[in-house]
Amino acid sequence: MNNSDIGKIMREIGELLEIKGEMIFKIRAYLKAAEILSTYPEDLAKLYEEKGIKGLTQIPGIGEGLAKKLEELFNNGKIGYFEDLKKELPEGLLELLSVQGVGPKKAKFFFEELGIKDLKGLEKAVKAGKLKDLKGMGEKTEENILKGIEYRKKGIERMRLGDALPVAEALIKELKAAGAKEALYAGSLRRGRETVGDIDILVTAKEHGKAIEAFTSFERVSRVLAKGGTKASILTKDGIQADLRVLSPDEFGAALNYFTGSKEHNVLLRELAIKKGLKLSEYGVFKGNKRIASKTEEEVYRALGLPYIEPELREGRGEIEAALNGKLPRLVEPGDIRGDLHMHTAASDGTGSIAELVSAAKKKSYEYIGITDHSASLKVARGLSPELLLKRIKEIEALNKNLNGIRVLCGSEVDIKPDGTLDYDDGLLSRLDYAIGSVHTSFGMKKDEMTKRVIRAFKSGKIKIFGHPTGRLLNEREPYEIDMNEVIAAAAGEGVSLELSASPYRLDLTDINCRAAKDKGAKVCIDTDSHAIGELENMKYGVMTARRGWLEKENVINCLPLKGLLRFLAR
Repeated sequence: MNNSDIGKIMREIGELLEIKGEMIFKIRAYLKAAEILSTYPEDLAKLYEEKGIKGLTQIPGIGEGLAKKLEELFNNGKIGYFEDLKKELPEGLLELLSVQGVGPKKAKFFFEELGIKDLKGLEKAVKAGKLKDLKGMGEKTEENILKGIEYRKKGIERMRLGDALPVAEALIKELKAAGAKEALYAGSLRRGRETVGDIDILVTAKEHGKAIEAFTSFERVSRVLAKGGTKASILTKDGIQADLRVLSPDEFGAALNYFTGSKEHNVLLRELAIKKGLKLSEYGVFKGNKRIASKTEEEVYRALGLPYIEPELREGRGEIEAALNGKLPRLVEPGDIRGDLHMHTAASDGTGSIAELVSAAKKKSYEYIGITDHSASLKVARGLSPELLLKRIKEIEALNKNLNGIRVLCGSEVDIKPDGTLDYDDGLLSRLDYAIGSVHTSFGMKKDEMTKRVIRAFKSGKIKIFGHPTGRLLNEREPYEIDMNEVIAAAAGEGVSLELSASPYRLDLTDINCRAAKDKGAKVCIDTDSHAIGELENMKYGVMTARRGWLEKENVINCLPLKGLLRFLAR
């Protein structure tokens, strides 16, 4: 059982308690534990094995009660409290919470009124028109829930990048331990797409059988779908299909290029090959019957008269023309990031302290971080009152006097209200190093109203970053309606940076909007919106999305050194 599995159990306990209508502090304890444990940098089972329950209680946010439940899980493979909850409420009710527009109260209401126990039952009831006549419901609610069900079903077909990548990395680790010389994931995962259909892994190995055996005996395998001399397919316990191909070193580069795709990119490469009197396939570049390139991708591109094209650019969106004209961008890299400007602490809905975030950021060699707890009106996230925010400002000012090598900036994630005004008054906002303006309520506004709402906030001159610009949650919630072309143009004009939330649940700005921001001269800020220390590691997903959007470090404000960042924030 890995950390992600443990976090999922804690989250499901919290959600079942929410459906039951338990006290909010009890619910939050489990939901926070889910965030902490699923992203914890050390293996929890190993930590318990080495240090026992004492080691578990040393994890920030994990008290003795939760530690005892973890101990029970490690010793018995299950938690009695969780099993009892599942007897009280059908486990299928948890599926309902993944549908946009269905929260714990509605899930409980539907169960009590109509006996709806799972997603299938909800869909049947909606299509039969049974929801609209319930108290507080109506045709519009029914219509929105049906849309949510359809969106959720589409999501099941493709997994989030943040769910697929850790599995691929774990498989590669196993394959290398079994003697694979080269091992890389390919497909849309290597191109950094926000969602992925399956995992493709290519390896070279002296002993093909050993690689196949390591792949099919992976600890998270649920079922072996196929197993041959050079190919194998598995289904993991997470429901992810992974396919393996064992190749000879002579053809690895050509195969990697072919299976990385995209289909559109491959078609363009083949057309270019034909124009040059060559033939391109997964086995190499051929001139007549002679193979002239295949060992490495660089070799393949060179044979076609091209410089190496980074995987994230291979979408048939002008990368071939840019390569031919020497205009490929120098894409932003993880090492270019100098700080993270969106972090929450236990003061609002996060789990760590400022000191813990500073320590984690120092390990990443960051020059600065920004503490941005929620503003007062977001009660569900325990937003800070003006008095608490003033106290926080003074706390950070005092902290910076004793810090070396890193600067803590005091910010706030401030709600943009439905009328476009901000949650704190101008005087208080002026005391901050910067503010992130975000939409957290009234998602159902019409497109032009939502666009005006956001642009009015920009024109206040009090926000420097627009948080998670479309409000989407991948595979869970569709974006609210907003004209991103207008928003991007306004951001460029008002000196507002557009956030690219690196949370694998968001990846918002999208790659397409990143490209549009670059073209219109708007700056981007890649950050993690961390609510737990381990979530700082999500920065890599944001960088991958930025690279897909052709962003260079010059386009990203948190690639600036501290002095440059402060100049941007002061404008």
